[in-house]
Amino acid sequence: MKNMEYLKGLPIAVLGSGAVGKTLAADCKLGGCKDVRLYGSAEFFDSSLNGIDKTGILLDGIQRNRDCFERSGRAFVDKITTDMSVAVKGAGIICISTVAWRHDLFFDKLIPCLEDGQVIMFFPDNWGSLLLRKMMNDRGCNKDVIIGGWSSAPYGTRIESINGYRFPHVGVKYRAITLRGAAFPASDSDEFIEASRYLPAMDAITNGDGPQKGDTILDIEFANVNPVIHVPASILGVSTMENWGVIFGGHDKNTYSMYSHGLCKSICEVQYKFYNEEISLAKKLRVGCPEYKYEMFFSRRSVLTQEYMGINKDGNDNVIFPLDQPSNEGNTGPNSVNHRYITEDIPVNCKLYHDLGCAYGVKTPIIDSMIVLGGAFHGVDYLRESRYSLDYIGISNMSIEELNHYLREK
Repeated sequence: MKNMEYLKGLPIAVLGSGAVGKTLAADCKLGGCKDVRLYGSAEFFDSSLNGIDKTGILLDGIQRNRDCFERSGRAFVDKITTDMSVAVKGAGIICISTVAWRHDLFFDKLIPCLEDGQVIMFFPDNWGSLLLRKMMNDRGCNKDVIIGGWSSAPYGTRIESINGYRFPHVGVKYRAITLRGAAFPASDSDEFIEASRYLPAMDAITNGDGPQKGDTILDIEFANVNPVIHVPASILGVSTMENWGVIFGGHDKNTYSMYSHGLCKSICEVQYKFYNEEISLAKKLRVGCPEYKYEMFFSRRSVLTQEYMGINKDGNDNVIFPLDQPSNEGNTGPNSVNHRYITEDIPVNCKLYHDLGCAYGVKTPIIDSMIVLGGAFHGVDYLRESRYSLDYIGISNMSIEELNHYLREK
């Protein structure tokens, strides 16, 4: 394995100025990185970056985790920019934390700026590693970079806002003590995992149970808990969400939590069946996938609990949040059907699961039903209109053997 110690002391670039991006940047600065750059698109500058050079980013919150790892404070990052070349020049690690449907716009600007030796990390991957490699290949970019992704972000985090005004303040609900990651191709995964030791935003994981190396980048797509948790709970719990603060009076609609207020036994059953369709896809494609016990789905934090509270010696959750008891443990959202839990997780993740099933002969009826219902909410046929397809991410018309070779070897 290549020695990754050269990353120590190099600048860290964070691309994406939403809740995760701001938290990553602030956490890295507070964690001791001497040069942190935060990039955001010019079109969103006023709503996401304006004034942060003067106020800094305030990071606080409960930060729940088994090990009580906590890092809080006001962080002043070194560069706040809408110029991609300024953000990534000389950077060692580049963190990408934008929504998936903006990946291609970021990549258009990123690819010409890449330098040999850089490590690119997606939080979460959301098929970004595959798309970036395809776009690099299409443009003849042969920079010697390591590209990979994580199954989730290191935190559950939200930007504080009041009536649409967004403060330069992120509140971290929980910190992960383990995440699953892999590089694309997988032959770079050892170096990718080692590189995470030089990213202060991963400190709770490095000092916790540590990162788990996935089998291939497809393993990481199946390890992403967002689609299996978010989509069934958002689609099937939509009436509670839309009635929050209306029929269920006395509530601000922005306080609705899919976890705290939407989950119930029947929805959890659907989540478990959704997960088993992912398992079937992974087995057919001969790639890895995390394993969860049936009972782990029947908790108000679902299988997410393991990321920040871990499992015991018997392989069971250290903490269970029973469905028959109230809990305020869950993050807020969604507050409308236009939330990313639906607008990202369905046309990106669910759509690609569906396409993999069609291409390799695996039935996905639960996943397909979520795509149809989500599309009905928006008046869109996502099966036809989502740009996310196997061709779009560069893996169409491959046999299983060809796919595995592509995923694993340079």
